[in-house]
Amino acid sequence: MEVKTSLLDNMIGVGDMVLLEPLSEDSFIDNLRKRFDHNEIYTYIGSVVISINPYRSLPIFTPDKVEEYRNRNFYELSPHIYALADEAYSSLRDQDKDQCILITGESGAGKTEASKLVMSYVAAVCGKGQEVNKVKEQLLQSNPVLEAFGNAKTVRNDNSSRFGKYMDIEFDFKGDPLGGVISNYLLEKSRVVKQPRGERNFHIFYQLLSGASDDTIKKLKLERDVSKYNYLSLDSATVNGLDDAANFRTLRNAMQIVGFMEDEMQSVLELVAAVLKLGNIEFKPESRCNGIDESRIKDKNDLKEMCELLGVEQSVLERAFSFRTVEAKMEKVSTTLNVAQAYYARDALAKNLYSRLFSWLVTRINESIKAQAKTRHKVMGVLDIYGFEIFEDNSFEQFIINYCNEKLQQIFIELTLREEQEEYVREGIEWTNIEYFNNAIICDLIENNQNGILAMLDEECLRPGTVTDETFLDKLNTICAEHQHFESRLSKNSKFLTDHSLPHNCFRIQHYAGKVLYRVEGFVDKNNDLLYRDLSQAMYKANHSLIKQLFPEGNPAKVNLKRPPTAGFQFKHSVGTLMRNLQTKNPNYIRCIKPNDKKASHIFTDSLVGHQVRYLGLMENVRVRRAGYAFRQPYEPCLERYKMLCKRTWPHWRGPAREGVEVLMTDLQVNPEEFSYGRSKIFIRNPRTLFSLEERRKQCLEDLATLIQKIYRGWKCRTRFLLLKQSQITVAAWYRRYAQQKKYKRIKSATTVVQSYTRGWQARKLLRELKHQKRCKEAATTIAAYWHGTQARRELRRLKEEARRRHAVAVIWAYWQGLQVRREYRKFFRANAGKKIYDFIIQRIIQKYLLGLRSSTPSMSPIDGSWPSRPHLFLDQTHTELRRIFHLWRCKKYRSQFTEERRAVYEEKLEASELFKDKKSLYASSVSQPFKGDYLEITKNPKYQKLNNVMEEKVLLADVVSKINRANGKGTARIFLLTKKNVVLADQKTGQVKASVPLPDVSSVSVSTQSDGFFALKLKEGTASAVKGDFLLSSEHLIEIITKLHRVGTTAAEMERLNIDISDEFLVQFKQDKVCVKFIQGAPKNGNSVSCKRKNNRLLEVSVPTTAA
Repeated sequence: MEVKTSLLDNMIGVGDMVLLEPLSEDSFIDNLRKRFDHNEIYTYIGSVVISINPYRSLPIFTPDKVEEYRNRNFYELSPHIYALADEAYSSLRDQDKDQCILITGESGAGKTEASKLVMSYVAAVCGKGQEVNKVKEQLLQSNPVLEAFGNAKTVRNDNSSRFGKYMDIEFDFKGDPLGGVISNYLLEKSRVVKQPRGERNFHIFYQLLSGASDDTIKKLKLERDVSKYNYLSLDSATVNGLDDAANFRTLRNAMQIVGFMEDEMQSVLELVAAVLKLGNIEFKPESRCNGIDESRIKDKNDLKEMCELLGVEQSVLERAFSFRTVEAKMEKVSTTLNVAQAYYARDALAKNLYSRLFSWLVTRINESIKAQAKTRHKVMGVLDIYGFEIFEDNSFEQFIINYCNEKLQQIFIELTLREEQEEYVREGIEWTNIEYFNNAIICDLIENNQNGILAMLDEECLRPGTVTDETFLDKLNTICAEHQHFESRLSKNSKFLTDHSLPHNCFRIQHYAGKVLYRVEGFVDKNNDLLYRDLSQAMYKANHSLIKQLFPEGNPAKVNLKRPPTAGFQFKHSVGTLMRNLQTKNPNYIRCIKPNDKKASHIFTDSLVGHQVRYLGLMENVRVRRAGYAFRQPYEPCLERYKMLCKRTWPHWRGPAREGVEVLMTDLQVNPEEFSYGRSKIFIRNPRTLFSLEERRKQCLEDLATLIQKIYRGWKCRTRFLLLKQSQITVAAWYRRYAQQKKYKRIKSATTVVQSYTRGWQARKLLRELKHQKRCKEAATTIAAYWHGTQARRELRRLKEEARRRHAVAVIWAYWQGLQVRREYRKFFRANAGKKIYDFIIQRIIQKYLLGLRSSTPSMSPIDGSWPSRPHLFLDQTHTELRRIFHLWRCKKYRSQFTEERRAVYEEKLEASELFKDKKSLYASSVSQPFKGDYLEITKNPKYQKLNNVMEEKVLLADVVSKINRANGKGTARIFLLTKKNVVLADQKTGQVKASVPLPDVSSVSVSTQSDGFFALKLKEGTASAVKGDFLLSSEHLIEIITKLHRVGTTAAEMERLNIDISDEFLVQFKQDKVCVKFIQGAPKNGNSVSCKRKNNRLLEVSVPTTAA
């Protein structure tokens, strides 16, 4: 039986901060430290998960852990990020509720790893299948691509995300992933041109230089030495534990899985190399005669290489770095740029080029991973974005990051309270208003469309005249001076006049997480984020396909004089869209905390953790959860957990679970004000009440354990006694049986011995009697045998003697008869002896000749010309006739082995010999080449599927030929198809039919006597096919084409016999004109190939190399 554990079992510290007693910031941090020291990095605040970065690998993310938390209640097991991921996925799949998971925390707190764990868990528990696995793999592999281009090494984190990411993962009705959409927010593009000390640029620059092949480095015109590039910091070029070369290979593999083509990956790397080259461009000052300062590029080599990579004209880009064109209505004014402005333009181009490339990558990934189906999808969003940032020097980036966190805190409080209120209403519990700090006033201070800080910053950027950071601060002092969350040195509120901790060029905002001092230097420039129009137009003129997509505003045909939106406006709009998206989904929160600044394991810094606890608003989160009821639990698990505390509910309660809980709470005399009954849950107000129940349960479990041990020991002793008793009975029975068996065997053995002795005596007595009888019988038989033998030998001698006498008489008679015959025959012998001897000798010679011929017969190959020599002159005619008969018989046997296809090939070869042997020089080289017919495999090749579908008859021959143009003598590739009724010419690339000529319309074919492949198809005058004239073609398989044409014409009943004209000069009809085609022999040119040239309007001259002949 499966044993279920609970959040309250074997608890180290308190697993849910809502149950922490007493509640204070010190006890909160102390509880986190206690759990962190025991490798418990996850803690709950209700349904919120606090995650502390352990800075090492822990064995809590294995496939077994995934199965352990799969389809389990949120509070059923100890706190884990898998529990939150399972809760979100189960709600999405089973209740059809769109989910979002908000992951926040400062750099180095483990936000990116948390998002990876959530996605890997969802990928592990959702469905399986080839298409589903492909989608999951693409969603997971999008992370390495975005990390390479959007992450960097900082002083706080070796793999810090320098952009915000929100991914919507779309699921079907079964809960299987269909695709996703990624949105990116505020890439820190200033890092491209400048990095703080101890930090690196984005990973991709170092990965490219370390991991790319030598050939790629050479193509990109790069060197592996990091010190060669101004945009790359040297003090942190290498990072311990970070293998840039291996990560580059991972990046290439991930881009292939996501769906990037090879040319797209090459284009991306070219843009990355161009950014590095851009940073090496330096300027020097020059003064004109009118006293105006301007700038010039020192060394143009890097500029040249960058222009070659991007396909930009060097002069155009060089001018864009030296001049700026300002357009106002119908006027254009060109001004020179000094050195400082040129460097600003260079850096602005580098930042825009990289940030737009990053946005293009996100868009391209979305194209690959988006869901294909048009039906409604279930959605799970995962937000991984900067946490609240408070640095010594805070600028525009920290300002808008903290603004985003203010909005997230606002929606967090609203959704948490709404969820709490909805549960109370759903359970029928009376709702009490919870007082909390509403940070809407801070959000309004920043985003108000009229008096907000962002609105005033945009107004300053758009205002004509001199605009500086100081004028922006003056406007803030004028409009926001009386706001209770705004402070500055010149604030009208008198209580800040004596605050000398505020520098003159700074202002302070009291955020929900604490006060943050912002330095206004750079606010206006960073908000403007201007890229000179000259640079945009120069980029648009590039031949690089990707550059044109990144700089559409550079199109001269679409010049827009309207000022582009500011960075603050764009980010405010993106945050607004994000907030509206999150409000439509059920939220799940992961708060990430960094335990120390040393990126080391087993170190917990209380002050640093306390700072993060304050600005993440975790204490306020606990207070909101505890303002109503600190703990709630369904009746069934509550009764199951505490039923042993009451005799009426133990061990089994037969009624409804709620009634059992009511009986339990009444019997335990718990104060009614400490709990309330909902429709499906019991709500406990104070954690002390819950801990009291846990203490009673623990004591009761100890008593129950003692009782179970007592009963078990008694059962064990009784079982052992009964086992010993049964063993004794069994042993005694076995021994008695053994003794009786042994006695029986002893008696049986004695009886067997007595019986054997008796039987032996009787057998020996009988044997003696049988032996005596046998000897008597044998003696009589021997005497009779001797007597019969004597009688037989006597008779044999008599018979032999008689036979000898008879044989002697016969021999004497035979000799006498022979003598008589010889006397009679002697007078006839001399007259016929010579002829008979001659006939006998001739017969023996012929017999020997035929027998010798049988043993020396040649092989069965028809081409074997050997034959035995003639032994005698009189056999000459016979010898020749036998050789002819043998050859005919051998050929017949050889032909009987042919298949129909092979017979047809040989017939074609025979017909080709009749047509071209000793008539055309090309014939000799074609003899050894088999006639394949379909050289294009038109029925199998998918490239020609469309053309194959058009053909209604079987294709006898398919080959690529050259159609000769009479205008210039050059050839155009065409597909030549021959069927039983038509000759078809089609376009080689598209497969479109260009001409179809019925075979009866072909009157003759003309070829030369030389080794070229030219032939002319001459059409009958007056036919529809002859309107455009004859066809002059060239093919490597001329012999086969004409042979098949002639063969088809011979077999067709309705077609006249095709004439073959072999001549070095013939006429070809082109529309209305007749052109003479003349073949001459010339010196080899153009690699020994045949060339055709037009001499005049009436003559095409074909030059055939003499070597080819």
